[in-house]
Amino acid sequence: MVHMTLVLPIDPEANRLLERSPLALLVGMVLDQQVPMEKAFSSPYVLAQRLGHDLDARELAEYDPEELVAVFAQPPALHRFPKAMAARVQEVCRVLVDRYDGDAATLWSEVTDGRELLRRISDLPGFGKQKAQIFLALLGKRFDVRPDGWREAAGGYGDPGAHRSVADVTDAESLRRVREYKQQMKAAAKAAKG
Repeated sequence: MVHMTLVLPIDPEANRLLERSPLALLVGMVLDQQVPMEKAFSSPYVLAQRLGHDLDARELAEYDPEELVAVFAQPPALHRFPKAMAARVQEVCRVLVDRYDGDAATLWSEVTDGRELLRRISDLPGFGKQKAQIFLALLGKRFDVRPDGWREAAGGYGDPGAHRSVADVTDAESLRRVREYKQQMKAAAKAAKG
């Protein structure tokens, strides 16, 4: 996997795992809701440490659900909602096993264009349009996964020079700008409701 590194302010080993393990990257994206992105994307590394080896889709798909919840809930918990997120990660891994022979990279390595990639990501449990577009942008911008039309399929998240999501984080400054954008979006949403 060729890539421009993803540089989040997390343990360097956690960043390296995201770079070398497509499944860890996908799990990080699954967990990237209702927690800071640093927490979401460092949790695959903590999960791998708790399991004693790199993440394996087949193993996670077949894991005893209650035991997996226990692994997620062990302090520090891997997410604010360990039970729901353990189940979500397991569901995603089951789809990977059923459709992609347990290989997360196959999700994106065998696509013809950006629309197909967006559809494949959107078909994963828990991936609505926005989350799917962010993950597509992350693959395109940081991991050189660029099927024809990937930027268009990623919507605004694919724009070069944007600071809208984890796809745009390369250092502390870009992280700060992404946070500001997210805060502006939240404030605008609140104002619209008001």
